[in-house]
Amino acid sequence: MEQESAKNIELSRENESFGTVKIADDVVAMIAALAATEVDGVSAMNGNVAHELLSKVGVKGTAKGVKVDISNKKVKVELAIVMEYGFNIPATCQSVQNKVKSAIENMTGLEVTDVNIRISGIQMAH
Repeated sequence: MEQESAKNIELSRENESFGTVKIADDVVAMIAALAATEVDGVSAMNGNVAHELLSKVGVKGTAKGVKVDISNKKVKVELAIVMEYGFNIPATCQSVQNKVKSAIENMTGLEVTDVNIRISGIQMAH
């Protein structure tokens, strides 16, 4: 069996007696990628990571275009996105930052401190 390369983040509560919850870094990266691609004006992740990740459900792998750094239950996210031509870059990026932050915090309970975005390309309409 392939050994998992991603570290797990353990979430625990003081009075919890049912066990622990561990979240792999790749899961946080997937949440970030899917949230980013839901924003109007974002054509894809670098390498179209959302579709790639969905096709790899159950397969361990690092998300292309997304880097997460989790330390002390605080998350820093770096995204490389492809924008659609004609959208306002600052406004779209602010929407991506808000959406990614909200999705990760709501789904994991971790605190997102940074969502850094790099525009890696512009997609022209077909």
